[in-house]
Amino acid sequence: MVDLMDKEKVMTLTQILPTVRQLPMLDKIRLIRILAQELDTEEDIFPFEPYKIYYLATPYNVFGAGKALMDAMKMADASSN
Repeated sequence: MVDLMDKEKVMTLTQILPTVRQLPMLDKIRLIRILAQELDTEEDIFPFEPYKIYYLATPYNVFGAGKALMDAMKMADASSN
């Protein structure tokens, strides 16, 4: 029997994945929950700053974007024929 308390054993993802893939579905879900809980308790995991506003580009109020997309699709259809 190997005493893991004496020395820490580090495994890579490529070593773990074959074993994880053999787990039953419920055990995989449990593993996901365990890993998510560990991530939730770690600090500095969230890359965003709290209370800061981040602007995301969206297609709303971008008039003409739909026409440009349709024109590009028509050109692609014409060139494939």
